[in-house]
Amino acid sequence: MPKLCCFVCLITILFQLTNLASSKRQQVPTPPLPLSPLPSFSQLKWQQRELIMFLHFGVNTFTDSEWGTGNENPEIFNPLGLDANQWVNTAAEAGVSLMILTAKHHDGFCLWPSKFTEHSVTHSPWKHGRGDVVQELVNAAKARGVDVGLYLSPWDRHDPRYGHDLQYNEYYLAQLQELLTRYGDVREIWFDGAKGSNAPNMSYYFTDWFAMVKELQSSINIFSDAGPDVRWVGNEKGFAGSTCWSTINRTSLSIGNGSIVDYLSTGDAKGTDWLPAECDVSIRKGWFWHKSETPKKLSELLEIYYNSVGRNCVMLLNVPPNTTGLISETDVQRLREFGTAIDTIFSKNLAENCFVKASSQRAGKGGGFGPENVLDDDHLRTYWAPRDGDGISDDHWIEIRAADEGLRFNVIRIQEAIGLGQRIKRHEIFVDGKLVAEGTTVGHKKLHRLENGVIDGHVVRIKIKESRAVPLISSIGLHFDPYWHPNRQSLT
Repeated sequence: MPKLCCFVCLITILFQLTNLASSKRQQVPTPPLPLSPLPSFSQLKWQQRELIMFLHFGVNTFTDSEWGTGNENPEIFNPLGLDANQWVNTAAEAGVSLMILTAKHHDGFCLWPSKFTEHSVTHSPWKHGRGDVVQELVNAAKARGVDVGLYLSPWDRHDPRYGHDLQYNEYYLAQLQELLTRYGDVREIWFDGAKGSNAPNMSYYFTDWFAMVKELQSSINIFSDAGPDVRWVGNEKGFAGSTCWSTINRTSLSIGNGSIVDYLSTGDAKGTDWLPAECDVSIRKGWFWHKSETPKKLSELLEIYYNSVGRNCVMLLNVPPNTTGLISETDVQRLREFGTAIDTIFSKNLAENCFVKASSQRAGKGGGFGPENVLDDDHLRTYWAPRDGDGISDDHWIEIRAADEGLRFNVIRIQEAIGLGQRIKRHEIFVDGKLVAEGTTVGHKKLHRLENGVIDGHVVRIKIKESRAVPLISSIGLHFDPYWHPNRQSLT
């Protein structure tokens, strides 16, 4: 009988310990609910690239033109010094992780040996007709760990099938299949609606094209005016709207529709689709290389960066190879300066050793959603979340407090935990109680380059004035930009 009592007591104690452990597990704070729509895995990876590169290259490079006629003789294409390793090294040194090549531009000339046309490198003198620019880029990029994207122009001024819907769409799909099956993983495919006013009437079977792309490359991002993965920002200056939502209504979009550029630039707070914007711009005036042109000033490139990456977008910078088949040394140097400048500004977070406090935090102190998360190295999965029950219209704030010596900075960075949706609609920033900046959306990254220049301060408070749901801030940075001189124009 005593043994039985001891056994019952043991069972009772084990049961109680199990319940206690289970109770503790149940008390672990859970994350807040996501706010739809949400980004896909490939969209998140694309957003984190921030700076990517375009390579406009083809027969236009040799004719000093932007839009070819389609009547160019393939024999003019002969880049005797072509070195894709130089392209990739130039990109990688500037922090670029994705390069998009114009495999075919509007002139219809193909930079790979397509078996569906003779208007390609096969009939050029370059490498005696045995060259393949796409393969050269893929090989060089793989060696440096850089990803590749491709542009296949829907408008084709050379092929006689253009203007005949069925025949041309079959031709276009055949070339898509070549590009997406021969060259390994392609991370972005670029479609646009560019077409001359005198071009034949032509219906593009975009739905079929996109379906084929996703069948062949499931992790690829499709870019066009209407997505479905990445949208055009609505201009070729590289500037997004000061308000820029990653959300938008795809049903309101169509490719080649010039009347929707403002909507593309700002997005839609009530949008039902996650479709972030890409800002395309060229390092020179033109998209193809022209001997008479020079690269933009460093100050111009930084201005574009702040108004693209700093407005919740990805910056797509075109850097065209020249007739030799190399990126010109002036462009190489400017890209090197640009990459160095970005690293100089943002490699150091002046707030990293500061004290952080907030208006409230989800699940209380130690719950895993405290304000200290905004200063760690994870800018996506860890974040500060306000307390449960706080209304979305309440003023939420988070504060950076410096040591006695204070801080000296002229750039303020804010990032949202966009994996759970884009939320912030309006915010204000105060330094030592004085309003220094205000804005609307934040998204992946908002950069405030302070209009009055450098500030010396001790307390930086960010107030969220309005949001679609409880705001989730993943990262805050205070930075010093030595290139920013708001009261005088840079000569660089």
